[in-house]
Amino acid sequence: MLPITNPFFYLCAIPAVFIVGMAKGGFGGGLALVGVPMMSLAIPPVQAAGILLPILLVMDAVGLFSYRAIYCRKTLLILIPAGLLGTLIGYFTAAYISETLIRLVTGIIALIFVLDYWFNNKANKAPKPHNVILGGIWGTISGVTSFIAHAGGAPFQMYVLPLRLAPPVMAGTAVIFFATVNFSKVLPYFALGQFDAKNISTSLILLPLAPLATIAGIKIVKHIDKELFYKITYAGLFIIALKLIWDGASGL
Repeated sequence: MLPITNPFFYLCAIPAVFIVGMAKGGFGGGLALVGVPMMSLAIPPVQAAGILLPILLVMDAVGLFSYRAIYCRKTLLILIPAGLLGTLIGYFTAAYISETLIRLVTGIIALIFVLDYWFNNKANKAPKPHNVILGGIWGTISGVTSFIAHAGGAPFQMYVLPLRLAPPVMAGTAVIFFATVNFSKVLPYFALGQFDAKNISTSLILLPLAPLATIAGIKIVKHIDKELFYKITYAGLFIIALKLIWDGASGL
C-alpha cells in the first residue's frame, strides 16, 4: 500500500511531523530525531527520510525567517563547513556505512555526555569557550548522521550545549546550521532517487503541519526560562541517546 493511501502511515506521520516541527522551532532540539523512526513504523526508513526532507525544508524556511537576526555567528563559522563536509561524506559512503553502528556509537557518546553533565553538576559551571577542533569533529558527525537519517541533533548539541547560549540564540543557531545542511542534501537525495512522485505527493499532504508546528516551537523558546530550557534540552538529549542505543543494538 502506498503511504498516501495508508491510514496507519498518517497515525505515525502526523505526530512525527508535529514533534519535528516543535524541535525545528528550537523547543526540544534533537527530538527532531524521532521523525524518521516514527514514520518507519509504517514505511521503510529510507523512504521516510525522503518524504521528510521537503517538510524539513519548509520548517527551516519558517525558522530562518523567525530567527534571521538571532544566532551565534562564531558557532556557525565553526560548524557549517564541518557539517557540509559531513554531508559530502554521508553521500559518498551511504552504500557502505552502517547506519546501525552510527546510531549505537552516537547514542553511547550522547548518553555519557548527559550523565557527565548531570553527575558532575556542570549546570552551575561557567560556559565553555569555542573550540575549533571539537566543533569540527561534532559538526562533521552531525552532517553525516543528518544525511543518513536526519539524526544530526545529538552531535550538534554536544558541541553547542556547553556554550550555554541564550535559548533563542541557541535555537536560531541550530535553525541556520540545519537549514544549510538540509538544503545541501537536496541534490544528493535526488541523485539517490528519493524524490519520486510517490514520496513528493505524500510530503505535500503533510506539509501544512510544518509551519504550524515550527511556529509553536518558536513561541515557546522565546518565552521560556533559560534554566528550564536547558533542563528540558538535556532531558531530551538523554531520551534521544537511549533511543539511538536501542535502535543501534537492535539492528546488530
